Amino acid sequence: MSKKLEGKVALVTGGTTGIGLASAQDFAAQGAKVFITGRRQAELDAAVALIGASATGIRGDVASLDDLDRVFAEIKAKAGHLDIVFANAGGGDMAPLTEVTEKHFDRIFNSNVKGTLFTVQKALPLLKDGGSIILTSSTTSVKGTENFSVYSASKAAVRNFARTWLLELKPRNIRVNAISPSPVHTLGLAGLVPSEHQEGLLSQLATMVPIGRLGQPSEVAKAATFFASDDSSFINGIELFVDGGTAQI
Repeated sequence: MSKKLEGKVALVTGGTTGIGLASAQDFAAQGAKVFITGRRQAELDAAVALIGASATGIRGDVASLDDLDRVFAEIKAKAGHLDIVFANAGGGDMAPLTEVTEKHFDRIFNSNVKGTLFTVQKALPLLKDGGSIILTSSTTSVKGTENFSVYSASKAAVRNFARTWLLELKPRNIRVNAISPSPVHTLGLAGLVPSEHQEGLLSQLATMVPIGRLGQPSEVAKAATFFASDDSSFINGIELFVDGGTAQI
């Protein structure tokens, strides 16, 4: 049985933990050569070891255009092209409206919005016609979430990128789709609160999911592989909720 991504070359930003790591692992298992990025070398090395021989790690911060130039220069030198771009890197933390600072805003929008935009823009010269771009949005793109306004706004922007870019990339037959997870059991999610409150936070978030539990990174990874493969060849510009029903009620 042939693998869904046999012979493909993929980039996964933020590929050292959580959804990015799980997706890179699934891409590799389906036959792709995978490049991942991350800001910390030790985590990058550990992730490459988990993914296997088809993975290459490149240290870089998507919010830095110089770092992105270096990432794509290395991909060009080692692979020559890309078939799949999963602009996944990003994150955020909580702050009520009255306590939002410029630093808080800039940190989140620089990684989630600026980073996503310039990752895709700088990937285009390497991305083959007919390729697939996948963006990580969130259920917060369509739902109000208390104390999460800046993050939520950034993910709404990412979701709109998919709608706009598919029109601009139509001549190249490049598809652009967004994945919007609900809370997924990752280190980043738990890290929203101090360690003594993490178990309580995860339990509370699980009660908000109609299916009754948090998602797993591997479940979101399957959606990413779907978008990366020809299985989704006639799907373009959608927001796929991998959310246990969270955004559907």
